[in-house]
Amino acid sequence: MTASDPVHGHHQGDEPGGVSWRGVAFAYPDRPVALGDVDLAIDPGQVVLVVGDSGSGKSTLLRTVNGLVPHSSGGSFRGAVTVSGRSTSTSRPRDLTDVVGFVHQSPEAQFVVDHVEHDIAFALENLGLDQSTMRRRVEEVLDALGIAHLRHRSPATLSGGERQRAAIAGALAAAPGVLVLDEPTSMLDPQGADDVLGAIRRLNDDLGTTILVAEHRLERAAPLADRAVALTDGSITADGEPSLVLPDLPGAPVVTRLGHLLGWDPPPLTVRDARKALRRHGSPTWSDDVAVKRIPGSTAGSIPGSVAPGAAAGGERLVTARSVTARHGAATVVAGVDLDVHAGEIVALLGRNGSGKTTLLRTLVGAHAPSSGSVTATVPVAYVPQEPDSLLYAETVRSELEATLRLLKRNDPDEVDRWLAALRLDDVAARHPRSLSVGQRQRVAIAAVAVGGAPVLVLDEPTRGIDAASLDALEAALIEHRDGGGAVVLATHDVELAARVATRVVVLGDGEVVASGDARKVLAGSLFAPQVLRVLPPFLTLAEVVAARDRAQPS
Repeated sequence: MTASDPVHGHHQGDEPGGVSWRGVAFAYPDRPVALGDVDLAIDPGQVVLVVGDSGSGKSTLLRTVNGLVPHSSGGSFRGAVTVSGRSTSTSRPRDLTDVVGFVHQSPEAQFVVDHVEHDIAFALENLGLDQSTMRRRVEEVLDALGIAHLRHRSPATLSGGERQRAAIAGALAAAPGVLVLDEPTSMLDPQGADDVLGAIRRLNDDLGTTILVAEHRLERAAPLADRAVALTDGSITADGEPSLVLPDLPGAPVVTRLGHLLGWDPPPLTVRDARKALRRHGSPTWSDDVAVKRIPGSTAGSIPGSVAPGAAAGGERLVTARSVTARHGAATVVAGVDLDVHAGEIVALLGRNGSGKTTLLRTLVGAHAPSSGSVTATVPVAYVPQEPDSLLYAETVRSELEATLRLLKRNDPDEVDRWLAALRLDDVAARHPRSLSVGQRQRVAIAAVAVGGAPVLVLDEPTRGIDAASLDALEAALIEHRDGGGAVVLATHDVELAARVATRVVVLGDGEVVASGDARKVLAGSLFAPQVLRVLPPFLTLAEVVAARDRAQPS
């Protein structure tokens, strides 16, 4: 169903919970057009997934729903946006808080009170709710999102994922007729993402709340949605059922791409649907190869297409952590961790939100002093934090990279150009970094650090807000760095990424190492194993499936 379909032609925005855009175009000051002639209508109670590459206009479209665009952004705006019968042209964001809940892409921008429980209650106080209702709703969202233990904490002391859940709790508590969420699971561990999406689904099922959500991780969001809208360069290019819109996107779920590879029609969107398709179509004959079936407990590299182990190849030890314990105040966040990082490997650091990943990374680079234990490095180590904006100060993307080289007393335009190209930043090289999307800023921060040439790159959630094509580029750049004798340590919640690039996986729990070893062995034992492994074991990634097929069916 397209935006111009007559079923969506009347003004749903006039109905409670409805949203409509009529002839909407918008451009930020001194920047290209962000939205162009958008005509779209959302029925009350729909769950709509908004998809598209970084910079495609997703966040801008969502920000028009509560009037942040254009009231808080400036720029050139025309057309009409109506939500629950109110025009965003005449109603400012604060006037729409009773009908629209909004969760920013950057959760730190959401908080107004330095206390989690009080911040959640703040919006309810503004709505004039009585004390008993406020207390009940605060308790409900704290429980629904699994953050009751954080109620008395300051948002500044939380991990990125914990802050994201607290921000979502604040929006859910008001029970708005329309809930808008921009990348709500980008910083969440798999269980946290399930909790958030489950709470959103219950809000929709029980209260009929209209949901608009932008996500790059479609394997998480696809089962939630009953409609998908795709944007390209600010224009709607597809609109309809997720099963029709999502399979052809570059960022389609892994099981969808597996379905394409195996000729399943229609391709599945979820692991459950993929298993049904496998039962219906049967396993491909080449997957029964005895040599392939022999390797479930073996090391990575045993299957064609899998990641070869790095440290096992004898790479030089570059970073050594011994019995590292680190604290935040009286709280022990990292407890007795031993970790070696060798040349030629990519170490993926996994663990739930608040497990100590960021603190461990900060101790590795000397940004957080351990209370006991030691960290030594034989080569320079460079760090990209979870929040890219903390690194971005220059007037253009190119000058961010040049500034790094100036600090190192180097002038290397070719290296600047190489990293701009490697992370798909050529076309925004002259733009101001703060004018870019979160995913684009993330890539700028990585490029600005990596251009310095440090042999060890330490990256905290480097894929936040990054679209599929940019993720492919980032993976290629990390593998090139590894193959050139460098090393990468990355904290991530993306098990698919870990399966594709990691030579070793370390899992933290409550600050301790609870699992460590070859990526295949660690990931295969996880409740949140990669999608391919859950559907077509023992294969871990699509690359392994392709390699096995090609080996059995040589061209």
